[in-house]
Amino acid sequence: MVFARSGSEQAYARDMSVRRPVPLQLLAQLRRARDHVDRHYRDPLDLDELARVAGVSKYHFARSFEATYGETPIRYLTRRRIERAQDLLRAANLTITEICMTVGFSSLGSFSSRFTQLVGETPTAYRDRWAATGGPHVPGCWLFMRGVLDPGGTGRSRNLKEAPGRRSGLR
Repeated sequence: MVFARSGSEQAYARDMSVRRPVPLQLLAQLRRARDHVDRHYRDPLDLDELARVAGVSKYHFARSFEATYGETPIRYLTRRRIERAQDLLRAANLTITEICMTVGFSSLGSFSSRFTQLVGETPTAYRDRWAATGGPHVPGCWLFMRGVLDPGGTGRSRNLKEAPGRRSGLR
């Protein structure tokens, strides 16, 4: 028997269908892709690459990811980038543009608009509000030196240890 549904009931039914459980093997594959996003949020990632990491087709991946985590893979990526930008706005002595590029956005305009949509205030207002609380400020040069930020986009890690050489001192 088929029942007619109102618009709100259809939206509810559609939302409920999104939240169905996935098999454990697929869950492990989805987790692998989500971890990939967490590690490589700075890089340009797309649905094809994430599906390849998960080992499933991109359409199956997109549906399963949303069913499992409640948001699309691209929304998850964007949210992670914005969360990282919030960390940097609170703690780093970097410009908004530097933070935008560091977290993986290629356009300051799209970064600012997405930040405002997700956080509810502009990046500048967010930084100003946190600066008023007197939180610790980490100089940008320290972040670059420690390899937290890679200004040249080389992807190389930095070695902060002393170069090997002769020791001076008493024996």
